[in-house]
Amino acid sequence: MKVQSIYTNKLLKKGLEFAASNGSLFAAGTSLVLSSVARPAVILATPHTDNENKKYACAKSLSSSGVGYLIMALASMPVAKAVKNIDKNPQKYLKKATIETLKNGSESLAKSKQYKFATQLFKLGVGLLVAVPKSAMTCALIPPIMKVLFNKKENSLKINKEKNVSFTGIAERGSNQLSKGIGKILDTKFIQKISEKLHNTNFEQHIISMTDVILTGAFIEQTKRNKKIEENRKKTLIYNSAISTGLCITGSYALSKVLEKPTEKFVENFTKANKNSPKLDKYLEGIRVAKPVMILGGIYYLIIPLISTFLADRVGKKSTPTA
Repeated sequence: MKVQSIYTNKLLKKGLEFAASNGSLFAAGTSLVLSSVARPAVILATPHTDNENKKYACAKSLSSSGVGYLIMALASMPVAKAVKNIDKNPQKYLKKATIETLKNGSESLAKSKQYKFATQLFKLGVGLLVAVPKSAMTCALIPPIMKVLFNKKENSLKINKEKNVSFTGIAERGSNQLSKGIGKILDTKFIQKISEKLHNTNFEQHIISMTDVILTGAFIEQTKRNKKIEENRKKTLIYNSAISTGLCITGSYALSKVLEKPTEKFVENFTKANKNSPKLDKYLEGIRVAKPVMILGGIYYLIIPLISTFLADRVGKKSTPTA
């Protein structure tokens, strides 16, 4: 295969376009693939670790990925469609002064880094909004998954129908109405000022990392309250989640720094290979979103599970009093 074909690969460009249009769902899809296969395999292969703790960690991984993708699809697709409406016809949804401010001297609004920043706040911000209900559902589904996959038959695993966790996604308001609502927010001086100040920062990774922190905190709180999870397994599950997130975020920022120059080289070659493409700006926006997602995914689902499962098992045992 020629090196050039990597930069013109249709599947890669489709993926980058999708990442730019709906970064939250792109991240959820990546998580679904990695956490349903790779992460459970790594967890189960962790040496010198209690088998039951490994099973609970696997159940949490499977629960999180499935729930995450479903919720993110329901919540993010209307937002992505609404932003796309604004992309196509900004004059309909934005004030003329807003367009000029966000355009900031660029050839067009679509090419403006400030506009991309402002709209990605909505597309990636969906993950922040659904973090708490996602964690609640993840925690609630661990016992049923344990029962199905590992034949756990404790009475405590029966589903309490009266207390089922429910999630109400973004109401179906119509993309046109939602576009108008987003447009009004983009018209505010606050959004325009932070877009001006922060559009050249690594904001994509900051938002994704912040989402992970909220997810983990909410999951820990839900785990403490969940009466269907064995008490002697809760601490290990909580430590596993906290250690995973802490190591993942720290490692992702470090790796992102290391990959700065290789990424710049990739972007340079990609730009040369696709210089005549009308979607080049969309692809480049997708690279900015996909980079932290792939780094976080690789660390969180392939490297961290081995470390966190091992450490959580030991910390959990030490902190649990023996009978």
